[in-house]
Amino acid sequence: MESAEIRRRWLSFFEERGHTVVPSASLIADDPTLLLVNAGMVPFKPFFLGEEKPPYTRASSVQKCVRTPDIEEVGKTTRHGTFFQMCGNFSFGDYFKEGAIKLAWELLTGSVEHGGYGLEPEKLWITVYQDDDEAEQIWRDVVGVPAERIQRLGKKDNFWSMGVPGPCGPCSEINYDRGPEFGVEGGPAVNDERYVEIWNLVFMQYERGQGTGKEDFEILGDLPSKNIDTGLGLERLAMILQGVRNMYETDTLKVVIDKATDLTGVRYGAAHDSDVSLRVVADHMRTSVMLIGDGVTPGNEGRGYVLRRIMRRAVRNMRLLGATGPVVGELVDTVIRTMGEQYPELETDRKRIETVALAEEAAFLKALKGGTNILDSAVTETKAAGGTVLSGDKAFLLHDTWGFPIDLTLEMAAEQGLSVDEDGFRRLMKEQRERAKADARAKKTGHADVSAYREIADTSGATEFVGYTNTEGETTVVGLLVNGVPSPAATEGDEIEVVLDRTPFYAEGGGQIADTGRIRLHSGAVIEVRDVQQPVPGVSVHKGSVQVGEVTVGATAYASIDVRRRRAIARAHSATHLTHQALRDALGPTAAQAGSENQPGRFRFDFGSPSAVPQTVMTDVEQKINEVLARELDVHAEVMPIDEAKRQGAIAEFGEKYGEKVRVVTIGDFSKELCGGTHVHNTAQLGLVKLLGESSIGSGVRRIEALVGVDAYNFLAKEHTVVAQLQELVKGRPEELPEKISGMLAKLKDAEKEIEKFRAEKVLQAAAGLAQGAQDVRGVALVTGQVPDGTSADDLRRLVLDVRGRIPGDRPAVVALFTTANGRPLTVIATNEAARERGLKAGELVRTAAKTLGGGGGGKPDVAQGGGQNADAIGEAIGAVERLVADTV
Repeated sequence: MESAEIRRRWLSFFEERGHTVVPSASLIADDPTLLLVNAGMVPFKPFFLGEEKPPYTRASSVQKCVRTPDIEEVGKTTRHGTFFQMCGNFSFGDYFKEGAIKLAWELLTGSVEHGGYGLEPEKLWITVYQDDDEAEQIWRDVVGVPAERIQRLGKKDNFWSMGVPGPCGPCSEINYDRGPEFGVEGGPAVNDERYVEIWNLVFMQYERGQGTGKEDFEILGDLPSKNIDTGLGLERLAMILQGVRNMYETDTLKVVIDKATDLTGVRYGAAHDSDVSLRVVADHMRTSVMLIGDGVTPGNEGRGYVLRRIMRRAVRNMRLLGATGPVVGELVDTVIRTMGEQYPELETDRKRIETVALAEEAAFLKALKGGTNILDSAVTETKAAGGTVLSGDKAFLLHDTWGFPIDLTLEMAAEQGLSVDEDGFRRLMKEQRERAKADARAKKTGHADVSAYREIADTSGATEFVGYTNTEGETTVVGLLVNGVPSPAATEGDEIEVVLDRTPFYAEGGGQIADTGRIRLHSGAVIEVRDVQQPVPGVSVHKGSVQVGEVTVGATAYASIDVRRRRAIARAHSATHLTHQALRDALGPTAAQAGSENQPGRFRFDFGSPSAVPQTVMTDVEQKINEVLARELDVHAEVMPIDEAKRQGAIAEFGEKYGEKVRVVTIGDFSKELCGGTHVHNTAQLGLVKLLGESSIGSGVRRIEALVGVDAYNFLAKEHTVVAQLQELVKGRPEELPEKISGMLAKLKDAEKEIEKFRAEKVLQAAAGLAQGAQDVRGVALVTGQVPDGTSADDLRRLVLDVRGRIPGDRPAVVALFTTANGRPLTVIATNEAARERGLKAGELVRTAAKTLGGGGGGKPDVAQGGGQNADAIGEAIGAVERLVADTV
């Protein structure tokens, strides 16, 4: 049974039994504690925690998941993988243990002809929690599983919690006996390789207290509502139903291994090392396609780094298998054809996925060359210093600058006989991540624990946003925090966070920054609002300070936003939609939105593109946008079911979480997008849009910055002034300026070449005198000295080689010259073949000189270059070179 059929049967079975089929959520987790969705229940987490009320009592899904903690083990074993599909069925206060157990047994053992999976009942073993008499009784007496095939296990294996206080409960696992060839008998308690777990049923019935680990915590009591959360690993069931030994031999991974085999000529099963590489390629390429499909783009932070890391591991392993050219295109095509039946959006977004993947491969192959040079230099320095460990900061530099995953640095360093200071590297990575997280956390929640906001939501409900139609209105203070702590009152000068029952203030989201304004209490108190955030869904937190009087919870008030500022932001947001559509018209659907920020009078728009957008295209896009403004198209918003929005062709932003109902913003016949932001009523209100330019912000991602309305006019007015000044300087009309200025620059460049030629000739004139003045150090002609300050590195190198060439080849010669450029000392040292035969190598001499200068250097035995920080030490460095030459010969 193919994987797609396993998935279809799962969803059909539960839909027929009253479950709402919930489409897989994006792998981009809508959870600040997660980078990526790593479990089937993650999208339902707010329901289980009581943060949101579920819109259904029964649900079923097949959720895409990615886990990377054990990424280094992928390929080495056949049990580890990064992408998997978790089939789940969920009950929110509906059926409980008996219902979940009976449904699981029916689907697993039901005949294939009637929609089941057709597993033999006698091959299924059950585990229950050690104290769960009820579950055991249901399995034994209601379902009919023999008592000898039911085993009890402890908290470590059969009890579930999120690791923090909250819902928890016992588990019951269904295991499949693969037979004696996989090990000894005795059930899952004895051998989990033979008795492989395929389905875990979690009975959420208790509330967990504080504690650490999987076993050391207190159970506080029963939950008010009992829930069911189950998970069946699709890949594990496919392994059993397809009669293969491991998940890498199932239909969706074996086909990728076969393609990698075709590309490299290396047969799967031929050798352990090559099998590991083939498994890495198959797993990582599938995961990469799924991540890109959900809008993740390669980067150096967060989920972008996860994608970059696994893609580069895949490419690196293809190189180890013998691939010499680009391979990602064919591997991506194979994954899309294989997974497209289950996820049709992969075929729809094929071009964008291929574009991002190919751009990352090209970038890595380029980085592999440049980073390898850096790594080689670092290895040489480490060995020269007698070290055996590559420093953590070097590994971090390779990661941060060249995108080298740490495991790639480890592999390549090991090939040179070095280990890597992983602790130092991870410390630097942690510091970088903590800085980024702290910034994001401070922006979103200030200093308060999110539980404070949840308490307000539980007591007062969600904040009603009235800002689409009103810019001011009556309201009531329902929550108040001072310095992050809930408080009944605040006085003049206090920095506060206020929650209102209804508000015209737009909370930052969807690329649009928050409104500012004032809240005036009927008591006379005034709050200056500087920012608005939604730290928990539906609760708008107004951040600001008390200007006058006392603010109290329960007080009535009048909230008003800065209308002029809001209108400027709305113009920018509408301009963003127009820019998005114009880019897609010009570049195709690959120019998908990857982020945006809308501020008063200006915006930035990030989009997918493998290369720079030509200026001619940018000009056409800008013209098209302004033509739309002149058409005076109406802008309107409508709330509709998400399926209807998709049917109408509305564009959705990758990574955004959408509910069953969505807001669609339509601009005439030109643009239609899912959007919760504020907009103009007619395109004529934008006035003018000026695109300032575009640039790269990461692999496959470009950024446009633009001005709108009065800001755009002011920019053009300044440009006009500059053009007028240039006209006066060069005495020409505007259309003549490019040619005239180009001519001036050409003349300037020619003059600089003449000056450079003259300077080089002057430097080389000294060569003959330097060669004639060579010292004799035990038969070695040694030329040392300092040439005039300002001599470039290239000129110094030419001079050193010229001097060396003037000394007879049969006489050992060392030429070591120094200069100061931009206040920093520089040295170039060269040796001839006769000198090298006596043990004099330029690289070793340069390292000695550079160390004296407070720097470093290196190169080949015949010529090397170095520098430092202390120009006053040049004389001392010359002496060090002379002593080393004398000691060596």
